[in-house]
Amino acid sequence: MSLSKKVLASLLLVALLSGCSGMSSRQKGAAVGAAVGGVAGAVLTGGSALGTVGGGAIGGAIGYGVGDVMNKK
Repeated sequence: MSLSKKVLASLLLVALLSGCSGMSSRQKGAAVGAAVGGVAGAVLTGGSALGTVGGGAIGGAIGYGVGDVMNKK
């Protein structure tokens, strides 16, 4: 995947996530974490589907945890 496609995909994810205003902080954290993790997984593994899905899953779990902590503040 070329750099311009990665940038376009990242911008699309940001645009889609901007519609999450009705979500709880846990849900927002999970969504953002999954998006960032998916992009990071794709970049680190050279666009591998397994890397993208794995990064998204790990990022979502971490984001959920961060959102949970932010919810308790």
